[in-house]
Amino acid sequence: MVKKGAMQKSKQWNVKGAMRLAGVFHFLHSCGSACLLPFLTLYFRHLGLSATMIGIIMASKHLLALVWRPVSSVLARQYDKRRTVIVGSLLSSALVVLALLLFPSAGIQTEGGQCNTSQPDAEPTAVLQRTTIASQSNTTVYSIEQTSVSTEKPVEVSTLVSSNWSARGLRSLKKPEEEDNPHSEFLGSLKAMDAQHQMFFLVLIVMGLWELMAAPLEWTADDGLYEYLDFVDATDRHNSVKLWKQLGAAFGNCAVGILVTSLFCLTGTALEFYSYAAFMILTIPTAALLPIYLRKRERPTSGGFKALQLVHGNSQAILCAVTVVLMGMVSSAVSDFLLWHMQDCGATEIHMGISLALVHLSQTGFAPFAGRLSRLLKYHGWLLVIAVVSLALQCLYYSFLWGPWAAVPAQLLAGFGTGALWWSVTSQSEDIATPGTEKTILRLFEVLSLELGAAFGSLAAGFVVQKFGVQVLFQGMAVTLALWSSALAVLKWKIPRQRRINYSRLLAADTEISESESDQEKDWLETAMEDARGNNKWTKDKS
Repeated sequence: MVKKGAMQKSKQWNVKGAMRLAGVFHFLHSCGSACLLPFLTLYFRHLGLSATMIGIIMASKHLLALVWRPVSSVLARQYDKRRTVIVGSLLSSALVVLALLLFPSAGIQTEGGQCNTSQPDAEPTAVLQRTTIASQSNTTVYSIEQTSVSTEKPVEVSTLVSSNWSARGLRSLKKPEEEDNPHSEFLGSLKAMDAQHQMFFLVLIVMGLWELMAAPLEWTADDGLYEYLDFVDATDRHNSVKLWKQLGAAFGNCAVGILVTSLFCLTGTALEFYSYAAFMILTIPTAALLPIYLRKRERPTSGGFKALQLVHGNSQAILCAVTVVLMGMVSSAVSDFLLWHMQDCGATEIHMGISLALVHLSQTGFAPFAGRLSRLLKYHGWLLVIAVVSLALQCLYYSFLWGPWAAVPAQLLAGFGTGALWWSVTSQSEDIATPGTEKTILRLFEVLSLELGAAFGSLAAGFVVQKFGVQVLFQGMAVTLALWSSALAVLKWKIPRQRRINYSRLLAADTEISESESDQEKDWLETAMEDARGNNKWTKDKS
């Protein structure tokens, strides 16, 4: 009777239709994010910012998300404004990010090949050619050659040497009448800086506003869908949206890479921003219909502190937490500066987009084999060690890239390593969770890796790349991960595994066993009654 009632309730709420709509929402949103986010550091390089400045910008973005995302999620639930927050986040983030296109570039392009662009103020046609100087830092130099008759010599501009950064287009910030009379102390100090630092602070401000607009969306939408499924007793279907996120990200990476490369001479890298804005706008109709249910009874407000206590009280969970922070640091450094290294090796956006898409596709392919691999290893904790080793091999491989397509094998391995990492983390969360805290503990691990670890990783990577170069960064991370993987394996073997008894699961399992036993008893009773009828009939016939 309980199952029948639950099935009627689920049918009434149309869970299948709700999951299809949620899948479309996450697919479109992931497409938009994948069109821009992986390529942001390349655009900042195009603006003339140094590696240190880019590291600070990306670290600030992660730290802001670390604080604002949980706060906005709680506020949206408390005031029952989840749908308003989601739609507002989509619209405002699409508009704010376009402000980055208003900033002038360093007067160079970041695309290989040649583009003939007519200059409105000069008759000669500039032809852009990119060459790579063999040096320790793999400095990429762009040579702008005049195709018409000109007495000027070719001009060389380096994208990595920030001291020679062009200030074209920023002269409006330094008008003489405004320098004498600054409107505010901040603007006065901004005008006293050189053009590169002016650009840095302007980009930092816009990125902060953008993160404020975009950060609330993910948790707010995820919580609303989870509570909807919890109400209809279908939380087991919640993980199915992850597949659509991965597929959407792969499609966005690949599509924008092909489009930017094909239309570069016409639109440049601005197409990445327009694609992001377009997908955010397209996601709004699905967000307006997204299944969201607000439960009348309030959740305990100390869920995060309870999760911290559970992690702190388990040695294996502490090891897992330290590992995800380290993995987050390295993954953030890779995502920030891998495309720099690929660009120095002659890669264009099409090479980068396809390489990034392979990570998401290989990660979706890992899921069907994760359970078998975990059973083969007899303990999910060894998957964590495999994930660390996998990332160490990737970093070592990245340091020796030689061509545009050279990163593809490591990208396939990256999907396997990422899948192994989060499968192990999810299993660890289930081991230490009390009823109702599984999702909170998993989210805690995600925050430690994707926000806290990523912030430290971006900040440190920027300084290392500025001083030593990208190759040294990847080699240093490979050595660090190799050492930690050895220590992690020893600690996993020495520390005893503590698994908390989840009584809700035992109750569910006991219910299933009781039902199967009652079915067996029913079958036995029917068989006995049939045998009795047969014996009675045989007795009557004999008499």
